Amino acid sequence: MTEVREQLDSTGVPYEVRQLVRGLDPAEDLVAVAEQVHAEFIVIGLRRRSPVGKLILGSNAQRVLLDAPCPVLAVKAEEGED
Repeated sequence: MTEVREQLDSTGVPYEVRQLVRGLDPAEDLVAVAEQVHAEFIVIGLRRRSPVGKLILGSNAQRVLLDAPCPVLAVKAEEGED
């Protein structure tokens, strides 16, 4: 978390970090927080997948894309990152 905060601080963009432990899956948590704070935009990262895996998004990513109360941008990792 320290590294993430340092990177965010260096951007000058306002942010809030929440670490949730409520027993919900990540998609439910993200959608719930987006609703609570009236988020304008969500950005999620996607892992690299095999050709077959590309046909089906990860279940959490798919649920965020379908259930989010705001626009969602899904970005893939750079080459060599997973």
